[in-house]
Amino acid sequence: MRNAIVIFTKVPKIGDNKTRLTIERGGILTLEEAKEFYEASLLDVIDSCIIANCCDIYICQNLDGDKNYLKHLIESTFGHGAVKDIFKDEGRSFDQGMQYAVNYIFKDGSDQRLADSVFILGGDTPTLQPTTIQAAVKKLELIASSPKAFTCAKQTQLDNPVIGAGIIESVDQEGGFNLIGYTYSTPFSFNGVFYNQDGITALDMIAYKAAEHNIPINLVEMIPDIDLPADLASVLPVLNTLKLVRQYDSNIVLPKRTIRYLEELGLQASAPVSEIVD
Repeated sequence: MRNAIVIFTKVPKIGDNKTRLTIERGGILTLEEAKEFYEASLLDVIDSCIIANCCDIYICQNLDGDKNYLKHLIESTFGHGAVKDIFKDEGRSFDQGMQYAVNYIFKDGSDQRLADSVFILGGDTPTLQPTTIQAAVKKLELIASSPKAFTCAKQTQLDNPVIGAGIIESVDQEGGFNLIGYTYSTPFSFNGVFYNQDGITALDMIAYKAAEHNIPINLVEMIPDIDLPADLASVLPVLNTLKLVRQYDSNIVLPKRTIRYLEELGLQASAPVSEIVD
């Protein structure tokens, strides 16, 4: 099975990245610091995808972002060819953007498709581990090779798909997901996942769609993203723990750019101290 990863990102630019972490929005970072933090996170995510070595890597960037800046940033860090292609998001919403990226890879399931499965990630998940990506690929291959998966694939218009239907996803800390992958023969679309009239969470909506079409589905471990100051505070102890664990587990990949930048900022997490009551 040919696999692709699409990393969604805004091109790093002051005032465009992680503004909810900034002082202007009640956070603790300047606009420049938020941009630099996000850039470090994005590079760490790409690094984990490269190390996983199980998918072709694509970048879907914001429509008005500076593609030349992003291309230079990636090639100067990882070399030419580490990322297979960078393309611009032409969707007008999260739903449309993700569907556009999937369609870009699958090309309606034709022989011109770029992969048989696609996994979508965000650039703000710096603790993402290569082993999680590898586990997602293996789990998708397993469930998509089952008889139920091929029965499900018959709901599409494809003739004799090489692999059956299946979805793999992570969960995040707010009822959403930060990784989702599925095969080209899966009767699934992102319509209504993020924007629906019933207030259903993105994670629940994926489950409803999978149940409606009898799509085989499985999970990988939680992958936290960083949108809010509380997310940033909660990831600091995780990074400290990863640094220690790395001494005993060579499979752990440290998000070294994120760690380095946060250390330069001097950020530390703290917990409230309760008074002892006799």
